Amino acid sequence: MINFWLAVMALVLAPVTSALAYVGPGAGLSAIGSLVALVVAILVAVIGFVWYPVKRLLKRNQEPGIELEETPEASVETIENSVSSEVDQSKDKQ
Repeated sequence: MINFWLAVMALVLAPVTSALAYVGPGAGLSAIGSLVALVVAILVAVIGFVWYPVKRLLKRNQEPGIELEETPEASVETIENSVSSEVDQSKDKQ
């Protein structure tokens, strides 16, 4: 069976000769640029797939004693207090 496929490939590829075609600098640079873009896209995708789980592990293993100085709840309370004080001041002026 292998000999059959070798014979078929030999018959198909035997008459192939060189095309004697010219690839200009524009087409060559475009091909090189496309190849570079493809390689960079694959590398960025692989790095992204690896980095996201690593980032989650780093956040999970972070010490629990480290907290932000101001929590979102505290900032909401601060905003509510400042808005209510501005409303009170505007009522006093009227």
